[in-house]
Amino acid sequence: MTVDLPPHFAQWLTLREPADAAARAGDLVELVRRRLAAGADPAAGPLVVHDLGAGTGSMARWLAPRLPGPQHWILHDQDADLLARAAAGMPDAVDGGPVTVETRRGDLTRLAAADLANASLVTASALLDMLTADEIERLVAACAGAGRPALLALSVTGRVRLTPADPWDARIAAAFNAHQRRTVGGRALLGPDAVHACAAAFARHGVDVVLRPSPWRLGPEQAALAGEWFAGWLDAAREQRPELAGPTRAYARRRRAEIAAGRLDVLVDHLDLLAGGG
Repeated sequence: MTVDLPPHFAQWLTLREPADAAARAGDLVELVRRRLAAGADPAAGPLVVHDLGAGTGSMARWLAPRLPGPQHWILHDQDADLLARAAAGMPDAVDGGPVTVETRRGDLTRLAAADLANASLVTASALLDMLTADEIERLVAACAGAGRPALLALSVTGRVRLTPADPWDARIAAAFNAHQRRTVGGRALLGPDAVHACAAAFARHGVDVVLRPSPWRLGPEQAALAGEWFAGWLDAAREQRPELAGPTRAYARRRRAEIAAGRLDVLVDHLDLLAGGG
């Protein structure tokens, strides 16, 4: 899988990191800790965590301080610059244990169980909706074949709620969701259908799955993120349905003014998935 990243993608990841951290389902981490403790071998060395589509490392910065040390993180991404950012400044483990990092640049959808054989845990954040059905099947087969738990966070569901509501909201949301399901370079993306497809794939492999809601809740304190999110949401909808561009100009002005004035609340629904954590 090769994805052309938009300009300023790293800045977008940095901007969204606090909202991601606030949204992730913390109770799933307790299930992960129990699973890791149950299978712990003191002679086996550090916990090894494979972070797929690591981006700038926000998942690692959030999760590493919630797990015991020592830990060794293997960060996978296709972008060398993002990997360099991700590898810098990793925090210590919850018990003060050391956290070491290595990076692997490549196509994560081609990973096999052998690539994850040393893993204690596989994780990812905001990844699944960018994959196709075949890519999710391969990813699930690799995780299931390795026999390790997988914590896959912040997958969009297609549900968005803006308060106060506007008659245009539903049409923009439908066009955006269609954009998320578009075909790019012969790849038919699953978009908001991905997380449930992933859960079903794990079930076919006999792996138990737990799903938890992890919504973004953006209010006046997150106006900068809400503004960037809204711009991207509307642009994608217009790209998918060009006929919306003219009729939504006034709508866009209203919404931007509401964000600037702190009068718009945005809920962007996500689901976190833990496979093999029972």
